[in-house]
Amino acid sequence: MKLGLEGLKLFITAGASGIGRQIVEGFLSEGADVSTCDIDHTALAELRAAHPSVSTHQCDVSDSSAIQALIKSAADEMGGLDCLVNNAGIAGPTARIEDIDDEAWHNCVNTCLSSQFYCIKAALPYLRSSKNASIVNLSSAAGKFGFPLRSPYAAAKWGVVGLTKTLSIELGQDNIRVNAILPGLVDGDRIRRVIEAKSQQRGLSFADVEAEALSFSSIKDYVSPQHLADQILLLASTRGRMISGQALSIDGDTKMLM
Repeated sequence: MKLGLEGLKLFITAGASGIGRQIVEGFLSEGADVSTCDIDHTALAELRAAHPSVSTHQCDVSDSSAIQALIKSAADEMGGLDCLVNNAGIAGPTARIEDIDDEAWHNCVNTCLSSQFYCIKAALPYLRSSKNASIVNLSSAAGKFGFPLRSPYAAAKWGVVGLTKTLSIELGQDNIRVNAILPGLVDGDRIRRVIEAKSQQRGLSFADVEAEALSFSSIKDYVSPQHLADQILLLASTRGRMISGQALSIDGDTKMLM
């Protein structure tokens, strides 16, 4: 089903691999103009080789001045900006809070939360000129549940929901929609590293920790990047024009995180 996204001008952070690449490819399949950044030079090169039409940039999203310059350049290159997808994030440390050092805390919060603040500030002048403006922020199921041994990540993802809710009100007068996506356990290397770290912390096998994590969802399976991309495409389309201020869970009906 076509969503009327032809010519939509999109900037997505961390779009070279994983969830980000699935989102990029989803928008490309709908005829959108896509610009993306990533910190991984090799992944960017692979994305460029597969999709030459994508404008790619290497950037650390936790660098405010670099993001400001990059989004200005991307918007100028595309002739405007209609949609910002704040996808960048890291897992952060898996440890009890007394064992987490300041640098690890700040690195996780800056990448998962502060980067969204930087990107939104830089994108707003362009989004205000769009007739179909939207912002989609990636949060997590950790943005509504406590997440033992993952305090920096959970704190940042709760912050994303607060930022989203506030900006949906603040930017409503500009007809800019702002929503957050809260994925559950997303299939991929990141969640496997988290489960492995938790299994070591708790003295359990990987299989036991994985089974316990999946047991708290009604649908006992991993979320796929495609599930997330499908929802984000809808939110960016005019079919989603009355959806704003929402923290949308895509998690198989998860009840808690452990």
